[in-house]
Amino acid sequence: MQGLVFTGGREVELMSFPDPTPGPGEVVVAIRASGMCGSDLKFYRTPKGEDPGIGIKLAGPVVAGHEPCGVIEAVGAGVDPRQARIGDRVMVHHAHGCDCCRTCRSGWPQMCDNGLEAIYGITANGGHAPYLKAAASNVVKLPDALSFKTGAAVACGTGTAYSALKRLDVSGDDTLVVVGQGPVGLSATLLGSALGARVIALDIEAHRLARATEFGAAHVVNPRETDPVEAILALTGGRGAELAMDTSGTGVGRLTALRATREWGRMCVVGEGHNMDLDISADMLRKQRTIYGSWVFSIMGLADCARFVAERHLPVETLFTEEWSLDQGPEAYRLFDQQTSGKGVFLL
Repeated sequence: MQGLVFTGGREVELMSFPDPTPGPGEVVVAIRASGMCGSDLKFYRTPKGEDPGIGIKLAGPVVAGHEPCGVIEAVGAGVDPRQARIGDRVMVHHAHGCDCCRTCRSGWPQMCDNGLEAIYGITANGGHAPYLKAAASNVVKLPDALSFKTGAAVACGTGTAYSALKRLDVSGDDTLVVVGQGPVGLSATLLGSALGARVIALDIEAHRLARATEFGAAHVVNPRETDPVEAILALTGGRGAELAMDTSGTGVGRLTALRATREWGRMCVVGEGHNMDLDISADMLRKQRTIYGSWVFSIMGLADCARFVAERHLPVETLFTEEWSLDQGPEAYRLFDQQTSGKGVFLL
C-alpha cells in the first residue's frame, strides 16, 4: 500500500509500505476517512531532523494521520468478537499503551504508566493510507447514523473538544468563552451550544467567526478589532463568563480566556505548546479561578462523544471544507498550512 509521510521542512511524500496483517490482539482497519488535524502542522512544519517541541518525535518514516475511521478488514488471534468483528464500522483512538496499568485499564492509554507503545500517525503507521493496523482495544464502534467523515472528526478534534467541555461541566446555566475557532474551537462552539451554554466565540479571522455563528455561537469577538476581555465583560453584565476554553495554543489566547471568566470561573487549556505568563494574585487567587488541562479523551469518552453527536444530529461533518485523495497529499497540506481554509479530510 501507499501512505502519506511527513518528511520534514513542509514536505509530505507518498511512500510504499507492506500491507499490514494483524497479530494477536490486533485488527486491520480499511480506512474510509482520515482527517487532517492542526497538530499535524507541528510535524509538517518542523525542519528535517529537528524536534517539533511538544515532547513527541516522529518515528519515521511512518504513515501520517491520527484521525482514522473505517471498516474492520481483518482480525488477529485472541480478539473477542464482542470487541471487534470483520465489517464493523469503527473509529480508532490514536494512542496505545500497555493495556495493563491502572491508567490504560481506566481508558486513558495516552497517559500509560509504562509509556506509550504507539501513537498512530506519529510513532506508528496512521490513517493516511488504505489500511491501518491497530490494537483491538483501541477501536470504538461508529454509530450507524454517523458518516465516516464525522467519525474521523470525532476521533480527534471533536472528541477533544467534547472531553474538555465535560471537564468544565458545561450546562445551560453557563456562558462559555471559546478562544480560537479552528476545528477544535468550532467543535467546542457546536457542542457547547448543544449542551445549552451561551457561547462567545473568539478568533482573529473573520471567516472563522462567520463559521462560529453558523455553529451556534451567540456572540463573536475579534481581538484584532476590540479588547476581547472588555467585550466579554460588556456581554456578561460586567461579571465575566462562568467558563472559558483556549484552543489557540497561544499565551495571549490562554490569558484572554482566563481573564474573561468571572469570580470562581473555570478555564480549560486544550491547545498544545507555548506558555502563559499570568499574575497569580490578580488572575487566579483573588478571583478564586480554576485552570484545567485536558489532553485528548478517553476511549469511552470517544464513544460518548459519538453517541452525543448521533443523538442530537449535530452537523459535525460540515467541519470539513476540503476533501482530498491520498495522491493530493502535498497540495492538501500546502493549503492547510496557510490556515485560510477549514478542515481537510482524505477519503478512500
